[in-house]
Amino acid sequence: MSTIAKTRRKDKPLEASGADEREYLISDLSREFDVTLRALRFYEDRGLLSPRRIGTMRIYSARDRARLSVILKGKALGFTLAEIQEMLDTDGRSDPGVVDLKLSVEKIDEQIAHLEAQKSEVEKAIAELRATREKLTA
Repeated sequence: MSTIAKTRRKDKPLEASGADEREYLISDLSREFDVTLRALRFYEDRGLLSPRRIGTMRIYSARDRARLSVILKGKALGFTLAEIQEMLDTDGRSDPGVVDLKLSVEKIDEQIAHLEAQKSEVEKAIAELRATREKLTA
């Protein structure tokens, strides 16, 4: 059994031995961020996350955890994974450990317009369904 596996406690993330940086198993991140293991493996396949491997075990760094948080934030804002991958960057002006999306005013305006168009379509669909429901229940 590896040193990392020996130090694993069910209620705590992995602690990197001799270092200040925490390490996490795939199950730790899955539980913390409420995402499936499959989603985490998919993000790895797409190059969004890059855990180190010990055999078949994936060991995620604090930076991977921060990237996952940003990926999920980007998804919540309605961006595609391809768009998130383009925007995901370490800001060279700040702490190298800081991970954030590189958003421009233009990109934000485009996304707002896209989401407003989707909202309009959803509102129309809801109105149509309500009208149909009224006809059926009348």
